[in-house]
Amino acid sequence: MLSSFAKVSVIGLGYIGLPTAAVIASRGVEVVGIDVSEHAVNTINQGKIHIIEPDLDMLVQAAVTTGKLRASLTPEPAQAFMIAVPTPFKDDKAPDLSYIRSALENIAPVIEKGNLIILESTSPVGTTEQIAQWLSELRPDLKVPLDPSDSADVFIAHCPERVLPGRVLQELVSNDRIIGGITDRCAEKAMGLYQLFVRGECLRTNARTAEMAKLTENAFRDVNIAFANELSLICDELKINVWELIKLANRHPRVNILSPGPGVGGHCIAVDPWFIVDSAPALARMIRTAREINDSKPHYVINKVKEAADQFKRPVIACLGLAFKADIDDLRESPALDIAEHLINDNVGEILLVEPNIKALPKRLSQHNDKLTTLPKALERANVLVVLVDHRQFKALHINDVTTKVVIDTRGIFG
Repeated sequence: MLSSFAKVSVIGLGYIGLPTAAVIASRGVEVVGIDVSEHAVNTINQGKIHIIEPDLDMLVQAAVTTGKLRASLTPEPAQAFMIAVPTPFKDDKAPDLSYIRSALENIAPVIEKGNLIILESTSPVGTTEQIAQWLSELRPDLKVPLDPSDSADVFIAHCPERVLPGRVLQELVSNDRIIGGITDRCAEKAMGLYQLFVRGECLRTNARTAEMAKLTENAFRDVNIAFANELSLICDELKINVWELIKLANRHPRVNILSPGPGVGGHCIAVDPWFIVDSAPALARMIRTAREINDSKPHYVINKVKEAADQFKRPVIACLGLAFKADIDDLRESPALDIAEHLINDNVGEILLVEPNIKALPKRLSQHNDKLTTLPKALERANVLVVLVDHRQFKALHINDVTTKVVIDTRGIFG
């Protein structure tokens, strides 16, 4: 097995690519990570990390020190190429595959016969086949696996990541993996790679089903969160404590209502359902509605904050949390960040931002870095507290700590 994959290349060294590269390197395989960010490449080659994920720093340092992991701006030959780049959507919610296309264009010149190409990026149905088509145009000398004869020169498969931020290293190894090949031979080849480091079960299927499986998992979560978010709006209207209600309803043995929040964030749940809607717009009615409910929740929170601010001559509003979920530094598609940005732009009052997991605001808010403060200072100055993320620092607060404030608690930490 090791001889089949003596060298693996991971394209995209972000929240999925870097942990994946480090885990494979820890199994004794030579890994070269490719990224467009010179900062990321230089940081990794120093044995350091440019993202926050528990224990990743130690794993990367060990892999770099032993010479099994290095990063580069320039692609080079390998036996397997794993593409782990972003797949956002455009303004019209249509999938943006430009990052995948760019990654393939970068590695195409160094692909050789017998190589395996894995798409890990969450993608619309048909993207893996699209990679094969693109490759056939970029490298007409290679026979790609779109021929029914299954006699291709290269192997192409899709294996979607399905890890939880904060537990990435554990789940990369322990979670079952869905491996979808364009052909059976492609799936079999990909199985060999994942069995090097995955202790969970590797489940073989075709590429389209693998693509849809990941989208289905996140759409399922999105629909259930939308139910909770809609319930929170109804309870607010009816003067009912939604957190108490959910606890009571969940005592039913077949009911498990999720927790509402200020919206839905992250690079998966807030994005992936739109890929299904885009593929079958006339049929994906519930999935579309759930997305619309969750996308509208931040606006509801903003209006609640404005109502609270109107009670004060000089409102000072502290937004607690900017990440898309608790105890991480990831701000991608974060409803908390969107809410904070709207409050700043709408001049609702003096805005204080508390996010213990970052040292500076993202580029879109970098001109407001002076608003980033600590929790003690925010508690001292603010008359309105908006709990947007249930970080452990905020959950440690007691209701007595905020008795003099107007509190808008979107996470139920005081519930």
